[in-house]
Amino acid sequence: MSALIHLEETSKVYRMRGGDVQALKGVSLDIEEGQFVSIVGKSGCGKSTLLYVLGALIETTGGVYEFDGKPVSAMSDTRRAELRGRDIGFVFQSFHLVPQLSVVRNVLLSSRYWSMNNGRTLSKRELKARANDLIERVGLGHRRRHRPIELSNGEMQRVAVARALLTTPRVLLADEPTGNLDQKTRDEIFELLRAVNADGTTVVLVTHDVELAELTPRQIRLSDGEVVS
Repeated sequence: MSALIHLEETSKVYRMRGGDVQALKGVSLDIEEGQFVSIVGKSGCGKSTLLYVLGALIETTGGVYEFDGKPVSAMSDTRRAELRGRDIGFVFQSFHLVPQLSVVRNVLLSSRYWSMNNGRTLSKRELKARANDLIERVGLGHRRRHRPIELSNGEMQRVAVARALLTTPRVLLADEPTGNLDQKTRDEIFELLRAVNADGTTVVLVTHDVELAELTPRQIRLSDGEVVS
């Protein structure tokens, strides 16, 4: 059975005025469905670029990237957007919440990408019920009508996780999701990600925090754009 995520000799070169920058150099790895994986390394080693490749946010320069056996490298922009909307959720260090919107309306922002496998689009009532369920799940039921300015950093990150889960993605990609948080809140967000994974979602966590990475069942270590372990 093939891996959910398969990279083979994958590279990424950024074309810059001052010269080319090779962010990824022949990366090969497999991630199985249901795994909890951390990608760890120093700043500038290519962690975020790798995550953006996995999330079909940027095109590779060379090599192979397959998601569930399908060649992402050969997909059109429209097909990659469909893949992101259907199968991939994103959580970033910056929460990317809309200041004017309540918690529930921020979670609902990703609803336009919702599409069931049978092609049925959920009604507004069904989507709102799912959003409220997720808000309860991340422990913010009492804050659903609050706006981001009324929330702590940890609470805003919980909103971001709920928003990412609204479309029931197969993979949750988290780019330094605890980077702006204190130790206690960092641990709480990590436990939330662990609970998401326990429910069957594949989680890929990018972090420079070696201590946090060692809590995940598998670590992928990057150095200068290459997998070193």
